[in-house]
Amino acid sequence: MVAKKERTGKGKKESFMQGVIVLMFSQVLIKLLGLIYRLYLTNKEGFGDRGNAIYGAGYQIYALLLSISSIGVPNAVAKLVAERLSLGDSRGAHRIFKIAFATFGVIGICGTLILLFGAKSIANMTGMPDAEMTLVALSPSIFFVSVMSVIRGFFNGRSKIKVTANSQTLEQVFKTVFTIVIVEIIAVTSGFNTKLMAAGANLATTLAVVGSFLYLLSYYKVNKNDKLEVSENINRDFTRKNSIMKKSVLQIVKSILLVSIPISISSILVSINKNIDSFSVVNLLKDIVGEKEATIQYGILNKIETLTSLPLSFNVAFATALVPAITAARTKGEMKQGIKRISFSLLTTIVIVLPCVVGMIIFADPILKLVAPNAPDGAWVFQVCVVATIFTAMEQTINGALQGLGKVTVPAVALSVGVLTKMILNLILIPNTHLLGGAAGAAFATDICHIIAFSIVFTVLRRTVDLKMSFSKMIIKPILAVTMMGIVSYGAYIGLNGIIAPKMATIISIFVAVIVYVLSVLVLKVFNEEDIFMLPYGQKIYAILVKIGIYKQK
Repeated sequence: MVAKKERTGKGKKESFMQGVIVLMFSQVLIKLLGLIYRLYLTNKEGFGDRGNAIYGAGYQIYALLLSISSIGVPNAVAKLVAERLSLGDSRGAHRIFKIAFATFGVIGICGTLILLFGAKSIANMTGMPDAEMTLVALSPSIFFVSVMSVIRGFFNGRSKIKVTANSQTLEQVFKTVFTIVIVEIIAVTSGFNTKLMAAGANLATTLAVVGSFLYLLSYYKVNKNDKLEVSENINRDFTRKNSIMKKSVLQIVKSILLVSIPISISSILVSINKNIDSFSVVNLLKDIVGEKEATIQYGILNKIETLTSLPLSFNVAFATALVPAITAARTKGEMKQGIKRISFSLLTTIVIVLPCVVGMIIFADPILKLVAPNAPDGAWVFQVCVVATIFTAMEQTINGALQGLGKVTVPAVALSVGVLTKMILNLILIPNTHLLGGAAGAAFATDICHIIAFSIVFTVLRRTVDLKMSFSKMIIKPILAVTMMGIVSYGAYIGLNGIIAPKMATIISIFVAVIVYVLSVLVLKVFNEEDIFMLPYGQKIYAILVKIGIYKQK
């Protein structure tokens, strides 16, 4: 038996896959809710692609400062807490949390003040001065997200991924509701002023973040002293000699920053990658096609990013859960199980994300007409942009494994090379308004960026651990499955398009794609018995598959 069922509940650890699945469903819901309010904004009178550009310019600057103060923090805190708990040092784990909370609280306040008082200058640098109000509206969020990230990291390190999932879901529910309510009020009172509506949409983000923070704070107060099961195979003498309680506050701050800074740099580079477009697309195009058209081009990129990020919602779960899981396995000397989790995570990433990418390429134009009927332009940009998704997903999963293995600087170095390449390609491609120019040029540059970053981190991972990955299982079988999916679903779309409404034909064809792909994965036996047993209720699932004749009883 590969994976034993672990109890959950107060004071009990979630199993690796239970945490992954809870966070995965949470991320799917978050992305769907995000898609709802983004499509609402895109199709709202007075908003459209220009509103997306103003909203996106403000949000990407906010995301950059947010990365500095928080994005890498949950993984860093989770890694350090998991390491302490693996040694039975629960008091040390809690001390790390308290010091991290204070440290990143100060950093968060600094980020808030920078964004608040520098909003005008930053907006002018983007070439979109209308984004100033969106930055002001977002500025308080940086402090709250900074301290929230520490709480999330603390519970992730204790294998309570559900806390992060619940808080993120709650935040997105608030954000969706507040966005629609606030934008509707502003639209009516301002006569559909695009700049004010974009600022109102970002104000909704701040209010949602505050709501999520209050939930996390209350959860922490109730559950901070939960007792955890401690392994009997712990060297008590080693733990006592290396207890974090013996270290000074400055030593602990240093250890936290040594882990969090490299992890945060990777997240900062992701934001820089997106900000390259916010700074370059409009500025490089406005003298060629005019400022209005240049702004619309950037708005198309921002709209498409919402769609291409949907498959990544599944992947975040693996990237988040792998860090404490691999850290604990490494600390306890149980890397055989850790390597199995890495291999399974990589396979599952491919199986989930690859069909999404292929489906979006095939149905790019119908999808845009379905979800953004008032602003359906950009199918070619969509097809180019979505290629990066498969490499980004693999890169994120590998980064989680590498961070758990202690190689926290590798993802930052890899993405640095990719981002530098993107900057150069943007300068070359965007002004060239032919096939791969404008927004399509920026999208192609993003593809190259993530292909390079993936190649580097994958090479390092292969040299660090023996994954024993089968080429047939990882590559050939998934490609055969998506090929069958693409042929059957596109054939269904062509056949239905002249009979029923195009939007309904698109929806039905996507359902056909899902069914054909799932059946293909099962028939090709992409997952073996050992993989299935890693799932919660894996034995029952395997028994069902044996009963219906897909797998044979062993």
